[in-house]
Amino acid sequence: MTAIIVFLTLILIIMVVGLSAFIYIRNSARKFSRELFGTEDLSIAAKDMQIEYSSTPKSVSAMTSLLLPKISQDFPDFNYNEMKARANNVLNGYLMAISQGSAGILKDGTTELKQKLTDYIGNLTAKDEREHFDSVHIHRTEISQYRKSEGRCIITFQSSLECFHYTSDLSDGAVKSGSKEFKYQTRFNVDLVYIQDRDKVENELDHALGINCPNCGAPLSSLGAKVCAYCGTPIVEVNIYAWNFNNVEEA
Repeated sequence: MTAIIVFLTLILIIMVVGLSAFIYIRNSARKFSRELFGTEDLSIAAKDMQIEYSSTPKSVSAMTSLLLPKISQDFPDFNYNEMKARANNVLNGYLMAISQGSAGILKDGTTELKQKLTDYIGNLTAKDEREHFDSVHIHRTEISQYRKSEGRCIITFQSSLECFHYTSDLSDGAVKSGSKEFKYQTRFNVDLVYIQDRDKVENELDHALGINCPNCGAPLSSLGAKVCAYCGTPIVEVNIYAWNFNNVEEA
C-alpha cells in the first residue's frame, strides 16, 4: 500500500511540475509576443510577421559608385542608365516568360540565356507545374560585381523586387506552394557580358569570349581598346550590340 502511495505521489509531482513548466513557457511566450508584437495571440503575431516580411524590400549589394568608374575607364562609351534599363527589362521579361510558360516572351539576351529559360519552363511542365511571378515591382537595381579575366568582362546587376510568387498545378490551377495573398520579397542577379563579335557568339554559344584582334589574334590590352597594340588594326564595335545578357538567377 505504501509503495502505491509513493508511486501516485511521484506521478502527481511529475504532473504538477509539467503543468508548471507548460504555464511558465506559455506565459513567457505570451510576454515575448506582447512586447515584440503588441499582442499575446501567437497566431496574430505570426501573421503580423508575415505581413511585415512581405512588405519589406530586400537590400541589394550596391557597388555602382565604386565599380562604374572602373567600367567607364575600360569602356568610355558605356551608358549606365541604358544598360540598367535593359537589365530591368530582361529581368521582367524572364519572369513573365516563366509565368506564362513561353520562352519566346524574352526578346533580349543571348541564345544561351533563352535556352536556359526554355529548359527551365520545360522542367516545370514535366512536373505538371507552372511557376508564377505576378505583379512584379522592381524596387532598386545596382551594379554588384564587375569581373575581368583573360579579356572577358561581366557586369552583374542586382535587383530587389517584390511579386506574388507561387507554384500552381497545370491541370487544375491549384496552388501547390507560395502565396497569392502575401507578396514575396527577393533579389535577382542579371549578368551583362561584353561581346566583341556578336555573330561568332551566336554561332558558338560562347557568350563570354576573350577579346582578340580580328587581324592578328592578339589579346587586347584594354577591354575598351579601339586599336590593336600589336598590329595597329582598328577594332570596330557597335557599343550597345557589344553587350548582351547571358544569365538571370535569384540571388
